[in-house]
Amino acid sequence: MLKSMRLSAVACASAVFLVAGSNARAADCGNSGSGFSGFIKEFHREAQAQGIGRQALSVLDGITYDPGIIKKDRAQNIFSQSFLEFQARMITDYRIKRGAELVQKHKATFARVEKQYGVPAPVIVAFWALETDFGANIGDLSTVRSLATLAWDCRRPEKFRPQLMAALELIDRGDLHPDEMRGAWAGEIGQTQFLPYDYNESAVDFDGDGRRNLRASIPDVLASSANLLRKHGWQPGQPWMQEVRVPRDMPWEEADIAIQHPRSQWAKWGVKMANGKPVKADSFPASLLLPMGKDGPAFLVYENFTTAYLKWNESLVYSTTASYLATRIAGAPKVNRGNAEVTHLTYQQIVALQKKLQARGHDVGKLDGKIGAGTRAAVKTMQIELGMPADSYPTLELLQQL
Repeated sequence: MLKSMRLSAVACASAVFLVAGSNARAADCGNSGSGFSGFIKEFHREAQAQGIGRQALSVLDGITYDPGIIKKDRAQNIFSQSFLEFQARMITDYRIKRGAELVQKHKATFARVEKQYGVPAPVIVAFWALETDFGANIGDLSTVRSLATLAWDCRRPEKFRPQLMAALELIDRGDLHPDEMRGAWAGEIGQTQFLPYDYNESAVDFDGDGRRNLRASIPDVLASSANLLRKHGWQPGQPWMQEVRVPRDMPWEEADIAIQHPRSQWAKWGVKMANGKPVKADSFPASLLLPMGKDGPAFLVYENFTTAYLKWNESLVYSTTASYLATRIAGAPKVNRGNAEVTHLTYQQIVALQKKLQARGHDVGKLDGKIGAGTRAAVKTMQIELGMPADSYPTLELLQQL
């Protein structure tokens, strides 16, 4: 699953060249295979100028455009699902049980990882489960071909051209052999699906064999995942998520991951732990996350969620699911569905809502049928304006009133 992007030294240099447009031909893009071979020739020249060696450059020889990758890129509707739908699909009894077993099986390695990076085992194992089913499905598509196709495509060349350069750098430095450069359709590699520049910057040789191997070395996989989370802002010894119950009424506009209050304030507003016990009335800052609005599941989330999780994957549905799965592997019970049944808008209804919000001057980003940060912020503004409970969650009632 596509993650946030940070660049290695060579990739940074290539980004300046490829994105700023210092060479007109390299700055071109296309919506088909026409012109692709010329782009690859120019990219080859630039990679060579950046110091990439002959073996790595050879993977560009004879590479062809892959229309199947573009089809996959255009069909990403998985995050249009609600949290309850997505977690039901992704969090299985097998993954919870197997995750707990792997925590015990690799107990010594996890202890070393947590000591060095401060990230608990359940957090890492949850990503391991969601990304590749614990390494069972790492993908077998050509990483270089996928990235080259996406780098030429006009939708997001500024993201994938530096990634393609970073992939060549991985080969050049000896972390992966050319025939090992295989993975998911968007260029992710290994058991927790690192994009090439994250691989370059954050992968760790934790087994001491001289290679950072995120395809086959479990110690490298676990430590590298923890290192990436730490670089994303993970705070050792701090919580990430706790399930809670909310009252029938409270200042719903405060339920926003961009807003923090001391836990004592949430307690005053009637928020309780999932088991009905009081929330700890201290000064520790927390946000109230209502992924499906005031009537659905509820969580207190902390800085580790709002930084590290959302940098691993910016989708709120994915990050909530990964965070919740980590709590389940750590022993938490199944999530409460909330105070009432919540009807999730269809993909078409969300797009229609986004169009109406955009027409009213709100920046919702792309009209993509996903309830992202821009859409949630616009929904909250309109809920306040219309005198509705401002929980940031779009409903059919809101759609009909716009």
